Amino acid sequence: MGTRKKITVLLLLLSLILALLPLTANRSFRGSPSGLLDEVLRDGTSFSSDQVAEFIVKETPDIQLFDLRPAEKYREAFIPGAVSVPYADFIASDPDIWLRDSTRRMILYSADDIESAAAMVYARGLGYDNTYFLKGGIDEWVKTVSATEFEGERITARENALLETRRRAADMYNELRSLPDSLKTKYLESKKFSARKLDGGCQ
Repeated sequence: MGTRKKITVLLLLLSLILALLPLTANRSFRGSPSGLLDEVLRDGTSFSSDQVAEFIVKETPDIQLFDLRPAEKYREAFIPGAVSVPYADFIASDPDIWLRDSTRRMILYSADDIESAAAMVYARGLGYDNTYFLKGGIDEWVKTVSATEFEGERITARENALLETRRRAADMYNELRSLPDSLKTKYLESKKFSARKLDGGCQ
């Protein structure tokens, strides 16, 4: 989807959020919708698939991933370390439940980047400047990280390091996907959102 269409969709989503959201003294937007959209489009408010893969492999402690897709999609496959917070729940609830730890970078992702960018606009509009989104969502992450292969005869040290990070992150992702249903259920139960569990890092 082109940038112009993405901006249009984000404007529509933000307008809908602002129209439907019962704002209170604790939940009021700062800034204008256009200012918030400019913020979304700036460099530094999103992470690439390779950056997220590196966070996962290095177990970066100040990162928390949130999967905004429906719970059934999350159960099928998710990026390691992510907790499930469906988009509708994220928008309808007080985001302080998830985002209150300002020392951590909260990375939102969905299937693509439309929903997660809209959620980030919402969160930043409420003052949570520690929120970011994954460019291209899990679809791009799978395409870039899980399906990566080196093509060519020679590889530079930088390319080799990138490929190794992708492979390690892909192995973690595929290992979680291939768990038997009984073990996957136990794993997902252990990953259910709890404010206490967010004291750790990207796991």
